Amino acid sequence: MKFAHDFKETLSREGFPSHWVESAIPYSQLKKVLKRVAGELNDLGLDPETLRQLLDPQSDSPLVIEYGLKVAQGSEFLRPQLTANSPRHPALPSEESPEPPREALTDGAASSESNASFAKLTEPAGLDRSGEAISTSASLANPLCKQLEVPLVFDGKFFDMLQSDVNGLDALQAREEVAMTKEIVALGQDVSQLTKPSRLSKSDLARWRTIFELYLEAQVFFSVYEQDHGTRDSHSASRQLQWFQGEVTKRNLVRQFKMSESREALVRFLRLNALLLKNIQFQEINRTAIHKILKKFDKRTSLGVSKTFPAQIRSDKLLAGTMARDMCAQVSTELVSVVPQLNDYLCPVCFAIAYRPVRLACQHIFCIRCIVKIQRRREKHCPLCRADVVMDASADNLDIELDRYLRKYFNKEVKEKIRANDIERGMEDYGPGYTHSDCAIM
Repeated sequence: MKFAHDFKETLSREGFPSHWVESAIPYSQLKKVLKRVAGELNDLGLDPETLRQLLDPQSDSPLVIEYGLKVAQGSEFLRPQLTANSPRHPALPSEESPEPPREALTDGAASSESNASFAKLTEPAGLDRSGEAISTSASLANPLCKQLEVPLVFDGKFFDMLQSDVNGLDALQAREEVAMTKEIVALGQDVSQLTKPSRLSKSDLARWRTIFELYLEAQVFFSVYEQDHGTRDSHSASRQLQWFQGEVTKRNLVRQFKMSESREALVRFLRLNALLLKNIQFQEINRTAIHKILKKFDKRTSLGVSKTFPAQIRSDKLLAGTMARDMCAQVSTELVSVVPQLNDYLCPVCFAIAYRPVRLACQHIFCIRCIVKIQRRREKHCPLCRADVVMDASADNLDIELDRYLRKYFNKEVKEKIRANDIERGMEDYGPGYTHSDCAIM
């Protein structure tokens, strides 16, 4: 009862859209149907303890109970089926004895009251409570083996309702992903225009680069760090998102924007992250509701559906929990990547920008300064892959296109690298007392 109340309160408190709330798992209704399932089983003498013993493969009872969820033929919905098999007990009807004895069907596995109730299934009339014939079949391998399908109604209603709700939530999530993907693509196009290098300094490239560096550091929804790798839950994601927003505010990046469109784009970016967080929260509480109701089903019936239902149902959205990962991939591909990041163009030796990039025959790229120093030491092997290519490098290995790209998008870092190279060459030529001075017009 407590979870049903908390579930309802969370749906109303968190400010989810009304069409989301309408699509949520009807936990209270499922509880009512579950109560009828338990009553139906109890009427047959199959209380939880009896079912637990009969379902135990280690039990020495002659009666074997099996419960399974299978996809119905010509349908995508699961059909629950409870069957009773008795391969070596004379209590079940046979061809020679149309009037079976009403002795106990279980040898100590169930109580006498349970046996008496379950014996109704073997009465010669062969009818269930609704008047329909009970499915009975004889094994071809063993004529004495009889199989009966126990007639249940409300377990089918339970799983039809639950599966319909899961399918509805999957469809809702798919629509939300499409809408967010469109916004990500549109926002990426706008940011691309706002970060184009301009001779008139009307570009917010540096500010957006810092923003996305902070965003990648925050790892809001999906972490690649060793300590906590994988998808974050909504609580952790909310904490990381708050940290990111706090860092943006602390560094005064909004006021540093040169174009008002950049402020609007940042608001859209934050709104997009807030919407994704809401989606993840909504998924989590619905997954919890599914877990709780299946656990309660097992507690009242001992049929073990909490493990079989998630495995059988074809849910590639809600139960798979892939939304955060998929949307993070979209943000990285369509949005963050439109602003070149410095970490992608660092020399792996000096960890500064690979100015005057030299592309070796093995396709690894280093700054020209590091390659010259490696050649002076007569080292032949690539520092990364150990291929024998370093001594073959020449002016022909300079990547001119990449050099232009770095000057265009990392002008500040390139100037810093040129200055650092000048200082290093000066110290080599004039000794450690060399003092670098910038060019001055006299």
